[in-house]
Amino acid sequence: MADDSTDEQFLHRALDLARDGIGLASPNPYVGALIVDSHGTVAGTGVYTYAGVKHAEVRALEQAGEKARGGTLYINLEPHSHQGRTPACTDALIAAGIHRVVASMADPNPKVSGRGFEKLRAAGVQVEVGGLEAEARRLNENFARYIRHGLPFVTLKAAMTLDGKIALPAATCVNHPVGTPAGGWITGEEARAYVHQQRHQSDALMVGVGTILADDPLLTDRSGCPRRRPLVRVILDSHLRLPLESRLVQSVTAGGTGKNDVLVFCSFPDGRPDEKKKRELEARGIHIESIKPAADGRPDMEAVLRRLGELEIASVMIEGGSRVNAAALGSKVVDKVFLYYAPTILGAGSVPFASASVGQVDEMQHVKDLSLHRFGADFAVEGYLRDPYEG
Repeated sequence: MADDSTDEQFLHRALDLARDGIGLASPNPYVGALIVDSHGTVAGTGVYTYAGVKHAEVRALEQAGEKARGGTLYINLEPHSHQGRTPACTDALIAAGIHRVVASMADPNPKVSGRGFEKLRAAGVQVEVGGLEAEARRLNENFARYIRHGLPFVTLKAAMTLDGKIALPAATCVNHPVGTPAGGWITGEEARAYVHQQRHQSDALMVGVGTILADDPLLTDRSGCPRRRPLVRVILDSHLRLPLESRLVQSVTAGGTGKNDVLVFCSFPDGRPDEKKKRELEARGIHIESIKPAADGRPDMEAVLRRLGELEIASVMIEGGSRVNAAALGSKVVDKVFLYYAPTILGAGSVPFASASVGQVDEMQHVKDLSLHRFGADFAVEGYLRDPYEG
């Protein structure tokens, strides 16, 4: 039997393999598998990618061949025991003669959680669970929220000064370079580069139309890493003010990356959008849906997220302005915050992080499990408003 340090070493490698599925596996989980033969040598590895169909365990078994017999499978997520798009992985592991399975965590899907382990144990396979569990849970937090509730995992990202300002007053933001925030960048290059890694880990970005009008962004994933599906760009636009000449619309007209590449949610009080503008946008490849309005007349955040869940979007990163931030926090749809801070102060009159109060003192939303990150001169605070594995 391998000692604890050896098990941890191989589980780290399985987690690294699982990360190779980022951008390729959603809305399914990220899974990496490693088979070590009876002599302690790695005999096979596998990564799950949705388009590849075969699960990580099966790929590792195929690579290991007869060396799998009597060996150990290291995996970050419980092998599945049910028939889905593919046969049960537990059956393949048992048939191959795997002696031991070391897994980081159970499947977060409450309908199947634990059944894979039960089936393996019933067949005489030694099963150990819990190594590097916190790291494994974090890796698949998007999947956990989606599979348990049918809703995307929502991260609210913002970049601000130490006094909580995200931009200069609109009146001072004139003649700024195309594609840069009005008033210029707040954070430095290192932080901005990491944002693209975060975009790569997301199925969709969400902003309000005010951000399009002010900054004219493209909202694309420029990480350089491969994606199975296009990054969906979600625009909250109550009255269809999205300009036809905006870079975002032009990027679709010039050859969008697929259906729902840009998805606009409008919310007219009578439920009927401006048909002429709607036709003009749709003719350019923009997908438009009417959604019920919230009390303030803007698209209802909960309804928007339910719709995105129906479209198999498992994760959303909000990169909006102060109004969208306030609406998201006020609607309590945010699961995690990732807030960048630059060592600067803009002062009075500048645009705040959120445009309205999100509750009274006794209704404060507490951010838990805080992590701090450094990006050159900037830093970021990451934390959770809700555990995606609960409920």
